[in-house]
Amino acid sequence: MKVKKLHVFLLSIILSLAICLPLLGFRLTTAFASTDVDVDNSASFSTDVIYQIMTDRFCDGDSSNNPTGAIYDNNQWGSSSRNNRLYHGGDWRGIINKIQDGYLTGLGVTALWISSPVENISLLDPADNSETWTSTSYHGYWAKDYFRTNPYFGTMNEFQELIDVAHANNIKIVIDFAPNHTSTTSNFDETWNTSRYPLDGALYRDGELLGTVHTDAENNYFNHEGWIEDWDSLESIQYQTMYGLADLNHMNPTIDQYMKDAADLWLDMGVDGIRVDAVKHMSFGWQKNWVSNIYENHSTFVFGEWFSGGIVPDSDMSYFANESGMSLLDFNFANATRNAIGSLSGTMYDVHNSIEGTAANFEQVNNQVTFIDNHDMSRFMTLANNSSSSVDTAYVLQLTQRGVPAIYYGSEQYLTGSADPDNRKDMPSFNKTTNAYKIISKLAPMRKSNPALAYGTYTSRWINNDVYVYERQFGDSVVLVAINRNTSSSYDITNLFTNLPAGTYQDALGGLKNGSPLTVMAGGSVPHYKLGAGVCAVWAYNAASESSPIIGSVDPLMGIVGNKVTITGRGFGNSVGTVAFGTANASVVDWSDSRITVIVPNVKAGRYAVTVTNSKGVESGAYPNFKVLTNSQVAYRFIVNNATTSWGQSVYLVGGVSELGNWTPTLAIGPMYNHTSSIAEYPTWFFDVSVPANTKIEFKYVKIDGSGNVVWESGANHIVETDSTNGQITVNWQN
Repeated sequence: MKVKKLHVFLLSIILSLAICLPLLGFRLTTAFASTDVDVDNSASFSTDVIYQIMTDRFCDGDSSNNPTGAIYDNNQWGSSSRNNRLYHGGDWRGIINKIQDGYLTGLGVTALWISSPVENISLLDPADNSETWTSTSYHGYWAKDYFRTNPYFGTMNEFQELIDVAHANNIKIVIDFAPNHTSTTSNFDETWNTSRYPLDGALYRDGELLGTVHTDAENNYFNHEGWIEDWDSLESIQYQTMYGLADLNHMNPTIDQYMKDAADLWLDMGVDGIRVDAVKHMSFGWQKNWVSNIYENHSTFVFGEWFSGGIVPDSDMSYFANESGMSLLDFNFANATRNAIGSLSGTMYDVHNSIEGTAANFEQVNNQVTFIDNHDMSRFMTLANNSSSSVDTAYVLQLTQRGVPAIYYGSEQYLTGSADPDNRKDMPSFNKTTNAYKIISKLAPMRKSNPALAYGTYTSRWINNDVYVYERQFGDSVVLVAINRNTSSSYDITNLFTNLPAGTYQDALGGLKNGSPLTVMAGGSVPHYKLGAGVCAVWAYNAASESSPIIGSVDPLMGIVGNKVTITGRGFGNSVGTVAFGTANASVVDWSDSRITVIVPNVKAGRYAVTVTNSKGVESGAYPNFKVLTNSQVAYRFIVNNATTSWGQSVYLVGGVSELGNWTPTLAIGPMYNHTSSIAEYPTWFFDVSVPANTKIEFKYVKIDGSGNVVWESGANHIVETDSTNGQITVNWQN
């Protein structure tokens, strides 16, 4: 055990004995009080509830680190006169205080997603040519040095203290991380001929300047493609700049290694998870290589922001979620919920369709991060026309559905705000008596104690435009939820069936949304039930044990031979059994009834079903689609010249390793890009791909049309021998 981990472990014991005896007693009597609820499980977040904190706006615990001058608004905390584009003074000390005073522990959240901890620029950023308003880096998205802290949040020692205090209180720490760009280089100057911002997107490494955008000709640390021209084109949004922000060239080996080292730095301190900003704006190939590197060194949870305005995932989003190795923020669920319960522009059918759509397209839905509002959209309270009842209803839905719930700071206090930056106002209070706070504190712990909420299947039991009755089930544990969004009309629920065992169940919300007991007859039928106006109720059965092993999640779902993988679920037993990837048994690191850690066995690259067999010889069902990579990954840019196409055709890459589809055209990489002037323009095509390092790879290009017809290159296979760093291979199309 490392000294740092030992320190955290001992501190956890001391604090638990000193101030948490009631909690400890609860855990000992809970049916599934076992290792999956412990903070040391940083690979799986299925049983967690995340609380998203914009650090600068949450709590000012140390006024001595507040900025000075024009970047700081020193008006009274919470004042309506505060300029929400400037720093307000919130810091890590404030978060520590709110852990220790019981606000966050009382809320029941078990992970804190905080603003990016890295050093940001500390100057005003002129926003437009008129300069009528300016902004600062209070949000953490204008990085300067990824190896130093934002001094207005605290020091490295204080960040370590935040991690230690959080862990001692069974709370994980997730950092926001923005590898896509640094800071502004030019505002509203799409020609990129001049830079209106004095730092010019400067990137430092632990105090040493690496480069700036307009002095980058030799190093090529940045992309130089101007502003995004087509927001519907992945090529445009991946290689052009967002709003003048200095767009990093991740294919540059220095930048690639920089981002790998930076992630390791923060994770080595004990960070449990990373939320990756703007994953839609970086190449898929580089990100897969980066995430794979993280998983080689750390058992951690990584989820990204792929913005979407729809209620069901599109094909590009689904591909990224299934192939990148990271989970995603569930914008589709958020949009459907906001429409149905917030603005009332949609119905409960939209929520159902969103959940069904994600399940049909994503390989692992339980690890997608759900939310109802965040720092980039209006507060739910504002969207719902200041209806606190609607906020409460949305939280009942979110906290009982599949996925990892994320609560946006202040929304449990009914904070308002229509758009950035007014949706990022100061935390208004730390009132533990709001209905939303109480609802979260009731339901968040249930995700630990009842596996139906963390891993369960989903079944719609009764639905109309206003009412949504659904069931979650995992093994013998069942949770039934009834929601009526209509605050003026009640509904008669008839012909309702459930898998809850026969009996009478109390509302797990304790009547906070006016729910009443439910009686279930033999066979699962429910007598006539009147669901009152605006009523929500949750009825739960938590099985004491499972007779056979059931896998709930495998985390991460991608890795190389030798990586650690965490398997969570129920019924594994407390005696060691076996875990198989296909037919190959894995080495077991640790084992409990609800969590197993194993080492990926020595198998060929490809997809494998994972199974658990307990010590009695009872085997679980197969958990599919674990992706074993060939070996450590690097990102290579593949370029092909003179690949002319007919209307409807695109060029793809296929080759003799799993990462290139093993010569299977339906698994080929692409479609490739051909509109980026600094890299390739038609009839030259390019694509950045994650491939095995130090490997001889044979490959070819193919042309595929909309009907799936394939035209192969002629001639011999192309060959590339990859290195241990990012590289590039250029060939001509062979007619």
